[in-house]
Amino acid sequence: MFGNYLIGLREGLEASLVVCILIAYLVKTDRRDKLPPVWSGVAAAVVLSMAFGAVLQFGSSQLTFEAQEALGGTLSIVSVALVTWMVFWMRRTARHLKAELHGKLDAAVAMGALALVTTSFLAVGREGLETALFIWSAVQATDDGYNPVIGAALGLLTSVVLGWLFYRGALKINLARFFTWTGAMLVVVAAGVLAYGVHDLQEAGWLGGLHDLAFDISSTIPKDSWYGTLLKGVFNFQPDPTVLQVVVWALYLVPTLAVFFGLFGARPPKPVASKTGSAKPAA
Repeated sequence: MFGNYLIGLREGLEASLVVCILIAYLVKTDRRDKLPPVWSGVAAAVVLSMAFGAVLQFGSSQLTFEAQEALGGTLSIVSVALVTWMVFWMRRTARHLKAELHGKLDAAVAMGALALVTTSFLAVGREGLETALFIWSAVQATDDGYNPVIGAALGLLTSVVLGWLFYRGALKINLARFFTWTGAMLVVVAAGVLAYGVHDLQEAGWLGGLHDLAFDISSTIPKDSWYGTLLKGVFNFQPDPTVLQVVVWALYLVPTLAVFFGLFGARPPKPVASKTGSAKPAA
């Protein structure tokens, strides 16, 4: 449940921040008459995201076992790719997101109501579709009934409350730091989803090595134990992974985290003082 709560919180907070920025800007610029089209676009994006999730869930249940595994594995890989891109993109643009949205909103206001609906729909819809796909993939990976869905719903609800508090000015946090650490945790969750997606493709017969286990510690960490369930729910941990799963997990997790922290943790060089006491940039 915690892993999916984190997904719902992280993804939902991005959408909440986007809505807060759009609404606050219109209110502060005394353009409240433009709020209904913005809310209409937000509502349409939410409905589309829910419909997309429903199609994934109920549409896949009508397929054969092999087809379900192939679909689940493929969409898991796609969702990991989208979330990885989103994590890097959000971390890079978090500081400039407000100004970017203000510019788009000004252009939309000049074009009319339909442009406002489209702007808010696209801004929230992208986050909603990514969230629906990643949560569905994570739910398939954990295979733990409704608990993952409950966790994701609680995360989304928390993000709505936080978004409202941001709007009211009652809560101020370092968003750059928040998106850095939650992004890193999402990379860890995504690595587990990716490994499970590979396992689905192996069961579908698309990839080999289904019976080549890297290790088997099921007797030490039973799948039905509370700690086995906890590890699977948070990290998508599997006590008997195949060799291919372990290799793919490591090849994704280690380089991605290294690039993530290396890219955003580096600081520009400090100016070097010259002999005359003036500072000049380092070569």
